[in-house]
Amino acid sequence: QVQLVESGGGLVQAGGSLRLSCAASGRTFSRYTMGWFRQAPEKKREFVARISWSGGSIYYADSVKGRFTISRDNAKNTVYLQMNSLKPEDTAVYYCAAAMVVTTLTGNYDYWGQGTQVTVSS
Repeated sequence: QVQLVESGGGLVQAGGSLRLSCAASGRTFSRYTMGWFRQAPEKKREFVARISWSGGSIYYADSVKGRFTISRDNAKNTVYLQMNSLKPEDTAVYYCAAAMVVTTLTGNYDYWGQGTQVTVSS
């Protein structure tokens, strides 16, 4: 069992930056692929980025490539999402999730956090 708690969301102007954190409970954190997803109002939840258990494999959605950076610290049971050059279309609730396989598919993630709101004003 893994419990995930996101933090770091907030209101920022376009072009600004935010750093999201996701703290995980459980001693098996280092075995999981960690992903970030987001969901805007009236839209489906979409993949943002994922990082393998070792950090050796990272993948981004095209919409955030070059602007967002995912990283993890297994010693601290924490995964991060550094978001730069934010745009109004990045506004959404951001969720972190854990999966036993290396995947970008929402349905393959076993554990989810409660989400943190990111709002980017124009």
